Amino acid sequence: MITVIGSINMDIAIRTDIFPKQGETVLGNLFTTIPGGKGANQAVAAARLGSQIQMVGAVGEDAFGNELYFNLKNEEVHVGGIAKTNNSTGIANILLHDNDNRIIVVPGANFDVNQQMIDENMELIEKSKLVMLQLEIPVETIDYVLDVCEKLSIPVLLNPAPAANYKPEWINKVTYLTPNETECEFIFGTDYETVLKQYPNKIIVTLGGEGAAYYDGTKIVKVPGFKTKAVDTTGAGDTFNGAFAYAITAGKSIEEAVHFANIAASLSVEKFGAQGGMPQIEQVNKRLEGLK
Repeated sequence: MITVIGSINMDIAIRTDIFPKQGETVLGNLFTTIPGGKGANQAVAAARLGSQIQMVGAVGEDAFGNELYFNLKNEEVHVGGIAKTNNSTGIANILLHDNDNRIIVVPGANFDVNQQMIDENMELIEKSKLVMLQLEIPVETIDYVLDVCEKLSIPVLLNPAPAANYKPEWINKVTYLTPNETECEFIFGTDYETVLKQYPNKIIVTLGGEGAAYYDGTKIVKVPGFKTKAVDTTGAGDTFNGAFAYAITAGKSIEEAVHFANIAASLSVEKFGAQGGMPQIEQVNKRLEGLK
């Protein structure tokens, strides 16, 4: 059993050929709503691979909240830990233009994930083989969850995004930290290889299409990525985290888990939407077999 404590958002994507200047109105050519939030994304990624996932989070009493709740339920994520609050459901407003994007996140109900909610779901947390966290809920809640997991000796995977919310003292309380290269250098103020050597088998840095790297106590291990035709890279990092969590709780070594997660992430970018391309276990196994 893996418990994901994190954000649940509706991504609202708009694409335009003309980026509006201040005060200007332009026409767009795409509007779509896509289930998102780093917590929900990672929960779906791990669930599709076969993990038993329970989600602790919050949505609003609105149409987006209902849609996201039932989306997770349909993905076979246990939704008993999802509260409905008086705040609006969190959204990410994504403006797409010329192969670039600008995103405004309104956390809404995600900021209602507090200590009381964690206490109400303590029985679920106590049964966990791993707790997954990201940084789209209040940092005070992250503090509390890390203290709880330390007392209960439950491993924690922390994906430090957005990196600006990261607290340096957390490194001693997490089992795995999974920044991308940019986040790693922002958090630690130096290049990722220097950082890795300070934390053997703890920090796994994702390197986009180049794969991922960690330090095994003797050497830096670079696990290569896989070339693929990318349609949409949104959610690749979340897929990596969900797949790594699945693999590590299934008893795989760190190197095996990173290799597995790289394959899952490469599959995820072949379709549109953060959750749209997240693979089933059969797809990952098929690509694994093809690499032998």
